[in-house]
Amino acid sequence: MEQHVDVSLPDPLSGCSAVQWIPVRSLLPADSPRTAGEDPAHTTMLAALDAQLPPIIVHRATMRVIDGMHRLGAARLRGDDLVRARYFDGTEQEAFVLAVRTNIAHGLPLSADDRTRAMERIIGSYPGWSDRAIAAAVGLGPRTVAKFRLRMQREDRADEARTRTGRDGRTRPVHNAEGRLRASELIRERPEASLRAIAREAGVSPSTVRDVRLRMERGDDPLPPARRRRDDSSAPVATDGRAGPDLGAILQGLQSDPALRFSESGRVLLRWMFSRAIRADEWVDVADKVPPHSTYIIANLARMCAEEWRQLAEDLEQRGAQQA
Repeated sequence: MEQHVDVSLPDPLSGCSAVQWIPVRSLLPADSPRTAGEDPAHTTMLAALDAQLPPIIVHRATMRVIDGMHRLGAARLRGDDLVRARYFDGTEQEAFVLAVRTNIAHGLPLSADDRTRAMERIIGSYPGWSDRAIAAAVGLGPRTVAKFRLRMQREDRADEARTRTGRDGRTRPVHNAEGRLRASELIRERPEASLRAIAREAGVSPSTVRDVRLRMERGDDPLPPARRRRDDSSAPVATDGRAGPDLGAILQGLQSDPALRFSESGRVLLRWMFSRAIRADEWVDVADKVPPHSTYIIANLARMCAEEWRQLAEDLEQRGAQQA
């Protein structure tokens, strides 16, 4: 059986040492996903802040900065001899993934081109990672990763693995149809089993199991018509997996961004984000509480909200591309 890389993505700081002071002169430039380098204006802004900046992250084996080149630049502008830092112990590939994750979570955001290049590099380093795991690392959508991976495969004529490992370390089928069919078999064998129990065994999400069960109760095929057409044509489909990016880590990163924490407009934005972000699987408990007569009303409301978030994401990505 093929061995898959463990791609669980915990809190970025969980693998780092405690904060300590290290000499500024001992640090080397980052192996950064930021191809255009540092923004001098952002460095100058940080240097002018009176508040203590968050510690930088340093790859202990190479002494390269993983996260915090702007903060390091600010320390140099102020003439500081020491800078607060955390050490990361891991491979250079792991250090690069951490650099991408921390740079999309706070501070000066990565451009769309930077994230695309990072995605290509991570796919090359970890071909067994799922689309959602890579999407969580680079801050892009799973569909974008899937399309890019397919283009790479066509160019390289590489064979795609039948399974990929998600962010939680579980191996799941590339094609959702396999998971749906397995879920339908388990539902027939154990109709009393919970959604989560079936989902774990079939390698799909609880929402997929719920949909399969409803279809079976109506006497329908477990596979939706659109899914059957995609699978019959051998077109790639997004892998199942639990929610996309780690929202807790992203929100925590935004909260530690000095440009947001120490300005009134930034604090307003943080409060707005925290009040509206839905963390992984929160919706599952909500869905169970919806009365039958309100099901379609709330489903439409959810789609309307999702559309507004999608438009916001596209607008921000366009602005980021224009500023790059």
